[in-house]
Amino acid sequence: MRKILGRIWTILWKTIVVFFVLSTVSVIIFRWVPIPITPLMLIRDVEQIGNDKGIVMKHNWVTLEEISPKLQLAVVCSEDQNYLKHFGFDMIAIKKAMKENEAGKRIRGASTITQQTAKNVFLWQGRSYLRKALEAWFTLLIEVFWSKERIMEVYLNSIEMGRGVYGAEAACQFWFHKSAKKITKDEAAAIAAILPNPLQYKANLPSEYIVGRKIWIKQQMNFWGNKLDYNTYKDDDEPSKAKK
Repeated sequence: MRKILGRIWTILWKTIVVFFVLSTVSVIIFRWVPIPITPLMLIRDVEQIGNDKGIVMKHNWVTLEEISPKLQLAVVCSEDQNYLKHFGFDMIAIKKAMKENEAGKRIRGASTITQQTAKNVFLWQGRSYLRKALEAWFTLLIEVFWSKERIMEVYLNSIEMGRGVYGAEAACQFWFHKSAKKITKDEAAAIAAILPNPLQYKANLPSEYIVGRKIWIKQQMNFWGNKLDYNTYKDDDEPSKAKK
């Protein structure tokens, strides 16, 4: 029995070491290398095959400079307004979400853009403790080895923005027939507004709910000055925020 337990322990710790090494190396590599495909893309492909539908996957990687600053700001205003301040985890948003969930209100999450990037690029969808633990690990690695600009670049090139549509360039072409560099403030807000459920909502034919979200996002963008400043942002410069 001792020999068996010893072998199990040896296999376990070696597996953990290999995982730590491989995960760290992969994050470092993707600091510069574009991500060609993500687990979610593969999962959606399998779902489409299972539904007897042809595979649809629109994904065109572009640099951050080729993505309008309006869209970069719109997703921050929509998804993570403390993006430039936190180190991967927004503790204020987490505490607020916990209080609202305990009070029996609509269950809400508090995932930051970094956490969403970790999940989209390295993991699978789901709410298991294992997935959340791995997400936390990759989130820390990303914040350590990537800049905020790189995190935003990967996020906007990997996130699901419609059925079979991934990334800013493909989304802008799909919804508005123009490049990600040329979309307007209104169009950027519309795309950011559908991110909670891009398979249900449409950016170019918004429902009443999406129209309301789009208006709120544009208000937030006005307070921020219509552009993210990755280099000079300071805590005491935090813009005012309109109430949701």
